Amino acid sequence: MPSEFDLIIRGGQVVDGSGAPAYPADVGVRAGVITAIGQIGARGAQEIDARGLLVTPGFIDIHTHFDGQAIWDQCLAPSSWHGVTTVVMGNCGVGFAPVKPDHREALIELMEGVEDIPGACLHQGLQWNWESFGDYLDELDRHPRDVDVCAQLPHGPLRVYVMGERALRLEPANADDIAAMRAITAEAMRAGAFGFTTSRTFAHKSSKGNPTPMMRAHEDELAGIALGMADAGHGQLEYVSDWDQPDPATEFAMLARVIEASGRTCVFTCNQRHGDANWVWRELLRLSDDAADRGLPIRPVSAPRPVGSLFGLSGTQNPFSATPSYKSIAHLPLAQRVAAMRQSEVRQRILSEDPFEGSTFPLFKLMGFDRMYERMFLLTDPPDYEPPKESSVAAIARRQGRRGAEVAYDMMLSNEGHDFLYVAFTSFDDFTLSSVQETLTHRNALIGLGDAGAHVGFITDASFPTWLLKHWGRDRATGRQPVEELVRRYTSDPAGAVGLHDRGLLQVGLKADINLIDFDRLAIEMPYPVDDLPGGGRRLMQKARGYRATIVSGVVTYRDGEHTGEKPGRLVRGPVRAP
Repeated sequence: MPSEFDLIIRGGQVVDGSGAPAYPADVGVRAGVITAIGQIGARGAQEIDARGLLVTPGFIDIHTHFDGQAIWDQCLAPSSWHGVTTVVMGNCGVGFAPVKPDHREALIELMEGVEDIPGACLHQGLQWNWESFGDYLDELDRHPRDVDVCAQLPHGPLRVYVMGERALRLEPANADDIAAMRAITAEAMRAGAFGFTTSRTFAHKSSKGNPTPMMRAHEDELAGIALGMADAGHGQLEYVSDWDQPDPATEFAMLARVIEASGRTCVFTCNQRHGDANWVWRELLRLSDDAADRGLPIRPVSAPRPVGSLFGLSGTQNPFSATPSYKSIAHLPLAQRVAAMRQSEVRQRILSEDPFEGSTFPLFKLMGFDRMYERMFLLTDPPDYEPPKESSVAAIARRQGRRGAEVAYDMMLSNEGHDFLYVAFTSFDDFTLSSVQETLTHRNALIGLGDAGAHVGFITDASFPTWLLKHWGRDRATGRQPVEELVRRYTSDPAGAVGLHDRGLLQVGLKADINLIDFDRLAIEMPYPVDDLPGGGRRLMQKARGYRATIVSGVVTYRDGEHTGEKPGRLVRGPVRAP
């Protein structure tokens, strides 16, 4: 006689994703759906002893860039190593559909420049078996994975598809262009897109250093595209900006008009910037509250720790990458490079050369090295993403009477070149996480921005969910938050924001995406390089400890951090209604 349950999780502390207090219970699953929560007397075909473990919904990451990796890879690590069971991609206005054959190169240059995914890997990994966005979704639908994927329509490809070279020249869209973009947007939403994304930040450039095609898109263009979502009856707008066109209040008012006219929802990136603009994030929180009070769903998305880059000899970037003398040895294996850099004459030459000339890395030019060294730290093991001010490269240099470049150079050579320098370039202006703590407790803010799948050689922020739980829920001396609330921030909150109403809660009738977490053992390991991208391209990876099991649609995909070989994840087409 068949079992009543395919899987029973026994005796865990259920943290159901709503923010309600945890409680002990069994969880029963059948056909990929939660069918019972409580004391279950029946037996399951498979059972897991969860005594001493937290039982949570699977995490939902609404800001990823797996647009290419989801084509060539069935395991969307590192996200799937950190309890994530659903990812939303296509953010920041970049992606690979819709596309005409003669524009493929432009989209690769855009993704390479904005998201630091090597163009050679994209050329080898993408088959381009699509033109329309619906075709792209169909291609995604053909591949099983370890997590579910949701896709959004990106502005860059849409604009280039309609306007061709005029879009790349940043010309304004005319009425016919806007009508065409509106129709294509509606078609993409009906095919299953979850929304539309755009970027208006100068930090985003193509690999040739050109601004993104949507950089100067006018309000009428954004409004027309939003109305395309309205025509289809669903879809959210994801918005990235510097908020200086001409000032935060004016630009936010423009965005609010677009949302009000279209009846859509909106999320926008909101982190504390350093320096003169360190006040903008708080003004944006206030403006989003005002909008919410007027019934306009415009929500900020913030990171649970500083967004940070890792510079080192085993990554893709370091402070000396663009100097002629470093370039002359960059091809050498790590051990030989370290040996060369320890030679006094090589050291002197590299430190004497201009690190800006020839560099296409936007962060260097945005921050400048003197400012960067103030928030550059040797990454310790275990990783410390809230390091003390006195341990910065600049602080050490002042104490030792040396230049910051000299200290950074010597730090990179420690541990035979395997160590990384961590640079906090948002949300660490006063060398504390005070701004992060404020957004974590803000009523309207979403938590995310891990950029999984992007910046593969110098950012490993896909570990955000693990770090949020362990740091803000367990390890931090002050400002700790209930684990129930932290789980909500990565489950039901993002699920509701993007329209995934079949998941995000442990509730009878909802999808059985589940994590079993040994909270006391939860930890993040050190980043490390692997050469596993198409064509042997390099990326940095970062594992977690403490996830006893991760379950997608009732199927165990990971046990103690190791993939079981199961790939129940599929493309999710929006919108997803509640059962």
